[in-house]
Amino acid sequence: MLFWEALASVLIGLVIAYGALHRLPRRLPARPLVLSTGPAAALLGALLTHTVLGSGHTAAVLFVALVFSAALLSLLIRPARTRRGRSVPA
Repeated sequence: MLFWEALASVLIGLVIAYGALHRLPRRLPARPLVLSTGPAAALLGALLTHTVLGSGHTAAVLFVALVFSAALLSLLIRPARTRRGRSVPA
């Protein structure tokens, strides 16, 4: 059962990473970094949750994998660049 949870969590992380790259291409760093961070974060979240809860909580494990992957991918997002004039000191 752990193998299928791990595989599903990696797929969830990959889907989230691909969606983030598709949605925010200019605000994320290099593509390989994003595509490796998503699945790695989801796998880490799933394994951590499986260790804490034990077997038999597949839905909770996959939900935490999704949340963990989204949270770590959100840390990679750079701030949006705004085109403002130079700021004038007071």
